[in-house]
Amino acid sequence: MDGILKIRVQPPSGTIILNRPDKRNALSRMLMMQLSQAFDDLHQERRVRAIILTGAGSAFCAGMDLDEMRETAREENPFPTWRHDAVTYKELLEKMLRFPKPIIAAVNGPVAAGGAGLVLACDLAIGCEQAKFGLPEPKRGLVAGIVAPLLYFRLGGSRAAQLLLTGNFIDSTAAERFGLYGELAKCDLLWARAHALCEEIAQCAPESLQLTKRMLNETIGEHLGTLLSAGAAASATARTTEAASEGLAAFLEKRDPKWL
Repeated sequence: MDGILKIRVQPPSGTIILNRPDKRNALSRMLMMQLSQAFDDLHQERRVRAIILTGAGSAFCAGMDLDEMRETAREENPFPTWRHDAVTYKELLEKMLRFPKPIIAAVNGPVAAGGAGLVLACDLAIGCEQAKFGLPEPKRGLVAGIVAPLLYFRLGGSRAAQLLLTGNFIDSTAAERFGLYGELAKCDLLWARAHALCEEIAQCAPESLQLTKRMLNETIGEHLGTLLSAGAAASATARTTEAASEGLAAFLEKRDPKWL
């Protein structure tokens, strides 16, 4: 599967590459659909014991496709589309959390907003020097409703609030200190390090890994599903506000927003 998504199988790893480098790998509706299908395909590939998720070009993922968001905003009643997009994204993250094989995010560059959710839905994450991390939604009049529960689950309330309420980016060193990245590697060695982790994972019993993921994400994280659903509702609602219209317009026009 090539195009806006690439899959490479090199046992024991299977690599999924977000392949929209000209759009900084922004999550279009088609990309989310293909990404969900890629996980289904690699689920069936017995030679693959763990998944590497990374991006093409200089960014990991800039978040949701703002061009699609702007087009939807022109619809007479955009809320059904906003809701569908939020639910689709939520279901993708839930699929990753339930996926029976470990998923490693190899964060090859900046990651923002919806892209941050992909990283947080992975079981392990490694970054490189250029892999700054941020949730700029409030600066665009939006709400990181779906990402927020995962951020809290991974980091705790204090760190989550620091990122969610400022909208600021942190560099890769701070992201490692926060616990977002388990380790840092040189960019040209990032995939090799992720593949080495897959080789370590392949020494474990698949059944044990699956049960461990279920314990972490469904037992310890028993409320995640409910919180993600609530976050999807908040995210969809926020997109219909005047703040969102102004924030997105300001971002696309490269100016400061004028809040009421």
